[in-house]
Amino acid sequence: MRLRVRFSKTGKVRFVGHRDVARIWERSLRKASLSVAYSEGFSPRPKLSFGLALSTGYESNAEYLEIELLEPADDSIWGVVEAEAMCARIDASLPAGFDVMAVAPADRRADSLQQAVTSCTWEILVDPAGADEVAAGVESLLSRNEIVVERERKGKVVTEDIRHQVLALDVTGETDDGVRLTADLGTQPRALRPDEMLAAMDPPLLARSVCRMNQWMSQGDDRIEPLSVDAAPAPLAKVRA
Repeated sequence: MRLRVRFSKTGKVRFVGHRDVARIWERSLRKASLSVAYSEGFSPRPKLSFGLALSTGYESNAEYLEIELLEPADDSIWGVVEAEAMCARIDASLPAGFDVMAVAPADRRADSLQQAVTSCTWEILVDPAGADEVAAGVESLLSRNEIVVERERKGKVVTEDIRHQVLALDVTGETDDGVRLTADLGTQPRALRPDEMLAAMDPPLLARSVCRMNQWMSQGDDRIEPLSVDAAPAPLAKVRA
């Protein structure tokens, strides 16, 4: 049986790197006494599959993990009670900052999360430069036909146009701590990070905090979450001119 878990990563644990997060989950699942399946060979490893990696220092309300269990699958008996019980069982074994939001059986035949997710929604708090100034920078960025950035790939610096990956970008608020942006950024063929987008603005902006709010898969003209607390589909984001 394969389970898909949606969890959050907030607070101090945002500084825990991806590999350490994997080790935390391995220990926590043992603590929860789940019969996780292991790979074969000289160094057996628990069969865990994470979704898109989260940059160290970023928070998230939409991280995903798939767990292969030894128990045979019987989705017909899976319901609200089973989901709530599994959420509570796993959540109790995790350290502070990690919270299980939803659990459900996953289809083994489906694409991996890295392949299936096409975009992410981010909430970004930038340094307090004034909402009008930030809004002008957003408008200028979205008006470009090309947004060329330098990226390192396999030890070499390459230039790439990321304009097609900036699906939507809006100023959504202003506080004493800074100006809040909401961005929909593409993940294929390589995920666009919020800091890359901010660095491409004129003038460049610096993020005070970043939180991944959603991950999205395409389903016709809609987009759906890999495992949503609210199962209603959302309209597919369109590139703004």
